[in-house]
Amino acid sequence: MKRLFICALLLPQLWLGQAWAQTPAAARNDAGPIGPGEVLQVFVSLLLVLGLIVLVAWLMRRYVTLPAGRSGALRMLAAISVGQRERVVLVQAGETQLLIGIAPGQVRTLHVFDKPVMLADSKQPPGAERFAERLAAAMGRGDKGKAQ
Repeated sequence: MKRLFICALLLPQLWLGQAWAQTPAAARNDAGPIGPGEVLQVFVSLLLVLGLIVLVAWLMRRYVTLPAGRSGALRMLAAISVGQRERVVLVQAGETQLLIGIAPGQVRTLHVFDKPVMLADSKQPPGAERFAERLAAAMGRGDKGKAQ
């Protein structure tokens, strides 16, 4: 893919180079360094292209609506990469949570959970609050031990 892209960029350069070499020297106007007119033309062209990019980005943002991320009936709660192109994803569909394996060209249900493993509203897994409290308590005891 990368080679195809490079060839697509170089092909017009080769064609223009051959066309330039075939024109007579008088028609090429080899007068010397680039003048202010050419610099202005390049600068205006650059501004035109950048303005076009900004305009297209604004139009895309204004008129293209993306589906609602977290408010839909299907939510991705967690994901982990288990290989170069394989992932395990925890998905909530309605009230059911599914553990799904994703690989190139295939998606498989690994497990359907009866009870929610992770709440859809929380970013932390169950028990994380207890761990944070235990860690704070352990750190507090360690500080008291040093102070005495």
